[in-house]
Order: sequence, then C-alpha cells, then structure tokens
Amino acid sequence: MMTITRKLTAAVTMIGIVGLVGMAGAQAASASTGADFKTWDTDHDGTLDLTEAKKAGEAKFDRLDSDHDGTIDKKESMGAISKASFAKADVDKDGTVDKSEYLNLVQAHFNAADTDHDGTVSESELNTPAGKSLARLLK
Repeated sequence: MMTITRKLTAAVTMIGIVGLVGMAGAQAASASTGADFKTWDTDHDGTLDLTEAKKAGEAKFDRLDSDHDGTIDKKESMGAISKASFAKADVDKDGTVDKSEYLNLVQAHFNAADTDHDGTVSESELNTPAGKSLARLLK
C-alpha cells in the first residue's frame, strides 16, 4: 500500500513539475515575442499593421539571404519557412523565394493572424498559432 502511495505522489509531483516547466516555456516564448512585437510596432500603437509587418519581413529576408543574391533557397530559410509555405511562396517554381514572394507570404500569414479582421495584429493575436507562424517570418 505504501509503495502505491509513493508512486502516486511521485507521479503527481512530476505532472506538476512538467506543467510548471511548460508554463515557464510558454511565458518565455511570449516574453520573447513581446520584445520583438515592440520592435516591429514602429508607431507604438500596440498593434502591427501590414506595413510594419512587411518592414520586419524585409529585414528578416535580408538576414536570411546569406549569399546576397536577392533570393533565399530552402537551406537559407533555416526553418523560418515551412516546406509547405516555401512551396506556396515559390510561385515561379525555381526553387528559391525572392523578396516579393517572401513579402506575399508575410501578407498571407498576417491575414491569417488577423483573426478579428481589423487590419492589424495585436500582441494576443501574435500569440495564436497563426500569429506564431507570422512571427517566425519576421523574427
């Protein structure tokens, strides 16, 4: 009987620890996104509009374009773009994404993250799955 109680106590303790670690990770990710959000929100109105998102997207594209040829390939994208998104963005099917294609992808992700359809993305919208996808294209 004592062994079952100890095992149960240990299991409950581990569940609590895992939950706390998960919450801390989520808070850290949110804090990181929050710092980035403040940088991207250049007019400091508490939201990102499409112009601000595209400006951040341009800067991200420039960082990813390591060989400075005006395009990024799958290797250069370094996980910022999923395979499916890369294929969607590469409209001319040349195996690369140019800045225009990248910014069209940013716009598509921006529209998906704008869940209330007000033309802006709030910090809470940026913390949704669609918003996190947008953030990967900007960060």
